[in-house]
Amino acid sequence: MIIEVKVPSVGESVASGVVSAWHKKSGEFVNEGEPLFALETDKVSTDIVAEKSGMLETKVPQGQEVKIGEVVAIIDDSKQGAKQEKEEQPQKAQPEEKKKKTGSQKKPEAVPASVDGAGPESTIQATTLSPGVRRIVEEEKLAPEKITGTGQGGRLTKADVLKAVENRGKAEPSEVAVAKAEEKSEPREVQPPREARFIRKKMSPLRRKIAQQLVMAQHTAAILTTFNECDMSAVQELRRSKQDEFTKKHGIKLGLMSFFVKAAVEALKAVPVVNGRIDGDDFIQNNFYDIGVAVGTERGLVVPIVRDADKKSFADLERDIADFAGRARDGKLKLEDLQGGTFTITNGGV
Repeated sequence: MIIEVKVPSVGESVASGVVSAWHKKSGEFVNEGEPLFALETDKVSTDIVAEKSGMLETKVPQGQEVKIGEVVAIIDDSKQGAKQEKEEQPQKAQPEEKKKKTGSQKKPEAVPASVDGAGPESTIQATTLSPGVRRIVEEEKLAPEKITGTGQGGRLTKADVLKAVENRGKAEPSEVAVAKAEEKSEPREVQPPREARFIRKKMSPLRRKIAQQLVMAQHTAAILTTFNECDMSAVQELRRSKQDEFTKKHGIKLGLMSFFVKAAVEALKAVPVVNGRIDGDDFIQNNFYDIGVAVGTERGLVVPIVRDADKKSFADLERDIADFAGRARDGKLKLEDLQGGTFTITNGGV
């Protein structure tokens, strides 16, 4: 049976997206629940998983813009039987072989089992990479099975792949130096073409949306920039004196962002009109405080929302902000995480 893989709806206002990366190639066998491709929209980037197991056949290339509901691949689940039979045959043969062999012959078999175990482990590791780690591996053309994972169960972390890129970069200068030395020793007959004066790149949906919103803001909002100073010495002293106790009790460090959110909430309570919005001819006064916190990522700026910030403790705020920052960089934010904010603050790079 042929199953169509369609671009799912990720929000009412999202009409299209870009297949930013195929995690599985055409002709490969995929298991149910495995990520097939990364869909990047003007709101979020998310992995689309296989609904059934079978042989994958892609219909659109990586980097192409697709509409919601468009068929981007098909899965033939009738071909999974042959694969399962091949896997089951060795498993059935193993008990019979073990019965025929003596106890002395069983010991050598334990060595290949442990050695071969690295193969399945690396396969599992490759299929369970987080979107952030997978993106670096694909962009840098790394081999995950050659990198030692330090995460839980040997899983690769972002630090592991970044270290692999750094180590590879250390080896490259020597090769470049040798190449340059050879060039100097040989006379140049043809001058290489100069680098282009500019490079044209297609913007991602997220960056296009950011550009549109910035232009729209110039026409719809009263743009005003002010600079005000405040004495943060008391806050810094409080963090220094209570940091160890706070970290030990809550399992997270006491940063500055929780103070900024709390200060914003108190300011909005003091001047409620700033926490309102205009809807047609009506002014809506919000009596809740959902604070947007800007987070910079490689793909662009996103603003996840801390819900009911006025009801949360400092520890709750720090956990929420840290969780949003991590999920934003790994591309795991959902559309509802970015909707409904009443007031936005920047993180100031802290």
